[in-house]
Amino acid sequence: MNNFDVVIGLEVHAQLLTKSKMFCSCSSYYQEAKPNTLTCPVCLGLPGSLPKINEQAINLGVKAGIATNCTIAEKTKFDRKNYYYPDLMKGYQISQYDLPIATDGYLSIVTETVTKSIRIQRIHLEEDVAKLIHHDDKYSQSSYIDVNRSGIPLMEIVSHPDLNNSDEVIAYLTELKSILQFCEVSDANMEEGNFRCDANISLKPVGSSILGTKVEIKNMNSFRSIYSAINYEILRQTQVLENGKKVIQETRGWDEEKELTINQRLKEGESDYMYFPEPDLPPIYVGFDIVQNLTETIPVLPAVRKQSYINEYNLSENDASQLVSDKNYSDYFEQVISNISIDKGKNLPKIICNIMNGELTRLIKINDQNISNIQIKPQDFLELCVLLENNQLSSNIGKKVLKEMFLSGKSASKIADEQNLSQITDEDYISDKINDVINENPNAVQDFIDGKSSSKKFLIGQIMKATSGKADPRLINKLLEQLLDKLSN
Repeated sequence: MNNFDVVIGLEVHAQLLTKSKMFCSCSSYYQEAKPNTLTCPVCLGLPGSLPKINEQAINLGVKAGIATNCTIAEKTKFDRKNYYYPDLMKGYQISQYDLPIATDGYLSIVTETVTKSIRIQRIHLEEDVAKLIHHDDKYSQSSYIDVNRSGIPLMEIVSHPDLNNSDEVIAYLTELKSILQFCEVSDANMEEGNFRCDANISLKPVGSSILGTKVEIKNMNSFRSIYSAINYEILRQTQVLENGKKVIQETRGWDEEKELTINQRLKEGESDYMYFPEPDLPPIYVGFDIVQNLTETIPVLPAVRKQSYINEYNLSENDASQLVSDKNYSDYFEQVISNISIDKGKNLPKIICNIMNGELTRLIKINDQNISNIQIKPQDFLELCVLLENNQLSSNIGKKVLKEMFLSGKSASKIADEQNLSQITDEDYISDKINDVINENPNAVQDFIDGKSSSKKFLIGQIMKATSGKADPRLINKLLEQLLDKLSN
């Protein structure tokens, strides 16, 4: 890869948070609905049916454009994108071609190696397609079509080819996802399919201004798969070029099980889609007053909130970035810290952040939940953090208490009382236990006196065992050191 520069552009599709579909009044809440129950002649593509524009979808498109520093079009329109695929009911998709709703924006990203702006070429609106469901077993192969998703308002955000590696791609997608959530434009949940990404990847000789042949990668349904697919494709194209062959312009899919990209079809050009203006829909004029009103609804964006976490709470760049990468996470953090005084608990924000980004995130993932519907109330989460800061619970017991809170919804203090888990800070009690361990392990004590520092860890472990893991580790260390120093002298 040292001989080539990597060039990556992204096409992100995000479903919009509207109650009804893009061009009809069918409900857009299709995730839990039975197949083919949210349909009408428009989304079924029946002859004679006429589309009608969803005004809220237009407003959300404008709002997304404002939040990503785009120029909002004074005039925009819809076009027919003609292609044939089983999930496209009409044989064409209503989309936008030469007059998209927003253009010429940018997002700033930060990685471990670079801070840069990624230009956004355009944002355009369109309708989503139906969902194909494939069934394959040893007896038969079959495919089904669920039309519920057909017509869901969709926004496509197209970047310029300004990204150069998978780390930058993940940083860009994380920032974009967070912005759309903060502005309540989209749920931007990749696992649920309402935030999807296609990557166009090409290689060119180092320093060349001429772009190489691009390959589009599809079927990436998580940040992890996007990261892996891009790295694989860069390596594949490098090997093709180094072997003296040419990269073919094609669409490839990511195979999650085999961890490789596979050919799907030759890549279409714009002329293949035979765009022409949608004859059944009028042009749309976006007035200055509309843009102004929507601008006033833009909330504090994640980049601003992240910087406030760094400045006000002394959080690291990575910790703050992780908190604002998901609006629900950031909102939960805000709720937890809203009732504390930083003067009285200077370390609390850091403790809250560490537990949220660590153990709480782990519990949410393994239980397949979302932080917006967990049983732990913000005030109860804060109570746990206060107990940890005051050394009333050890870190290990804190994890145990957090898990019980997650499963039961009980408060930290109630769980600690019921299970007798409060941390022991009585110096006399701990000193007695230390003396017992010292007397029971004379060889370990002598090893420490002889210079074997690992013996101290053994003794601490025995003391923790003697106190059922409830003694304050820092107090154990302090008292043990004092006693060992006396014995050494």
